[in-house]
Amino acid sequence: MLKVGSSLLAGFADGDGGLDARHARDLAHFVQAARAAGREVVLVSSGAVAAGRARVASVGEGLVLRQALAALGQAQLIGFWQALLSVPVAQVLLSHDDLRDRRRYLNARATLRELLRLGALPLINENDTVAVDELKLGDNDNLAAAAASLVDADLLLIATDIGGLYSADPARDARAAPQPRIAHITPQLLAAAGAAGRIGTGGMRTKLEAAAKAATAGIATALFCGRDAGVVAALRAERLHGTLIERAVDALSARKQWLQHAPAAGQLTVDAGAAAALCAQGASRVARWRGCGRGRVPSR
Repeated sequence: MLKVGSSLLAGFADGDGGLDARHARDLAHFVQAARAAGREVVLVSSGAVAAGRARVASVGEGLVLRQALAALGQAQLIGFWQALLSVPVAQVLLSHDDLRDRRRYLNARATLRELLRLGALPLINENDTVAVDELKLGDNDNLAAAAASLVDADLLLIATDIGGLYSADPARDARAAPQPRIAHITPQLLAAAGAAGRIGTGGMRTKLEAAAKAATAGIATALFCGRDAGVVAALRAERLHGTLIERAVDALSARKQWLQHAPAAGQLTVDAGAAAALCAQGASRVARWRGCGRGRVPSR
């Protein structure tokens, strides 16, 4: 599973130059090499808004404008990757509604697996035109983690515009040191993560959140600099110059993997005894206990 963000594809620094193949070409060569070696590859790509912005004279920002630009740029994004990869590319647009509904989730899984069986390369993007949360929060990172669970990926690769995770912000601290390996994502790491970039809607925090979810599904995540041709070339030789976030030893069941990608629908408060029992038994048994907690869970 390879996720590529808008900052690696936008033509100009402000994202008004459409799609630029300079960095994408190196990533496409990596994908081609992986497929030639017999590996199945799924691509999650942002960039529809940047592509759409180059096609019309747009002024300002705003959610509705960005949704319209995404609709304008989606076809160009698919054509962009099709030309670079020279393989059958299948467009798959997903939203959180597709992931939280169990039947739609399983259908998406079946479709992705069938595309891989046919030798196609699924190119996944958030359905930007209607997905409000994506455009506000940059959820293509978490979408990539969900898609990785869908296809039982061995590895989630996230191409960034920096060389992985650092001990501090390298743009502000000259002593910032690269972190080649992370055992697990801590609250401290999430708190220290940066905000969204100017072109994309996600930042390092969403990438770490995605890596944490992938880890619980038994999938390791690699963060690397997609702007560095040498780093991308090293990936073809299975050498990572970036940060590897290890997978969890005990992966969640398939059903719990699905549940973790669904947005919360309510809140439940339990006492210490119920909390301990939940953690120890690993099952949702609150309904069997009476008087041990209080709360309300709305129907879905």
